[in-house]
Amino acid sequence: MNSTRRTGGSGTRRRRVAAAATAVAAAIAGVVALSGFHQQLREIDPPGSDSASEVAGTDRVGIRTFTPPEGIVVDADLEYGVREDGTLLTLDVCHPVAPAAPVAADATAGGVAAAPAVAAAPAEAGASADAVPSLPAVVSIHGGSWQRGDKANTDWRNVCRWLASEGFVAVSVNYRLVPDAVFPSAIDDVALAVEWLRQPEQFERFGIDPARIGAFGGSAGGSLAALLGTSGEGALDAGSRVAAVVELSGPVGLGADELAVDGASVWLRSIIAAYLGCEPGVDDEGCPQAVDASPATHADESDPPVFIGHAEDEIVPLGQSQRLADQLTSAGVPVEFAIVPGGEHSIGILDEALRVRVAAFLHEHLG
Repeated sequence: MNSTRRTGGSGTRRRRVAAAATAVAAAIAGVVALSGFHQQLREIDPPGSDSASEVAGTDRVGIRTFTPPEGIVVDADLEYGVREDGTLLTLDVCHPVAPAAPVAADATAGGVAAAPAVAAAPAEAGASADAVPSLPAVVSIHGGSWQRGDKANTDWRNVCRWLASEGFVAVSVNYRLVPDAVFPSAIDDVALAVEWLRQPEQFERFGIDPARIGAFGGSAGGSLAALLGTSGEGALDAGSRVAAVVELSGPVGLGADELAVDGASVWLRSIIAAYLGCEPGVDDEGCPQAVDASPATHADESDPPVFIGHAEDEIVPLGQSQRLADQLTSAGVPVEFAIVPGGEHSIGILDEALRVRVAAFLHEHLG
């Protein structure tokens, strides 16, 4: 991730890092340490398989309680970039169902209802933006410990369809994974996907309003969504900036002190170390990228509103989300924080009640 996405200059960055370190120390002192479940998430099958999800088991929980309506169109495996090593970056676009056209009074004679809604068809590349509705978009970022997972597994495809059913153009992205790529590769890829969406041919093609792009992520994807939201400065409708963020169960405080006070498991510390490209167990001086990869490091009052969701007793300690909420609030960022009962993780907590709250948040801030 280059400096233009992060701060206004090296002096600004140094001041923010120092301020963030002070804020972390204060937050640690005020956050109750919660250990979470110290167990490893199950192994995930190769990308694209039905079981490639960070939601363990087969229980019908969270996003699995959502039944997609008919008519949602999915454009799969669209290329949004190619990296220097030849890695092809792809995403899926889920189109919302269009509202039914108005029906004249005589067309409903006898009490016959209007025809069911049909899927909104994307415009052809180069078509006038006036030919399609201008819709908000949400970039969906899958989880999987930064090591595995896929945009098109059953659970994350359901997230994509759910967001589309709420009237958003949902854009589900794949990004480079550990061990082949470490920080900042994944966040660079996600930022590139937002920039790709802002190309005129894309918002003409999909009817996207480039000023109304949000981000949604769970677990490792939640960490990336939060970092995307706090990276950069200024207007939220340009470059890789987004206008709203939803993060669920993200490991968001990656410094050694934060993880220690939260009672983070050896497993969680090990996947964070692998993501950062550091040796497990080193302090922040030995792994300076831990600070840079933590969303609150870059937070300022120009950042978008953030919705944080977390279960009371899950594998990522609740203290991670509580501290982020406090740090964002201190920076002047609007925050909505939802703590749900139980021990489900990431989109495993995205049941009907939380979906209602998240959708309301996104509609409020994306319009």
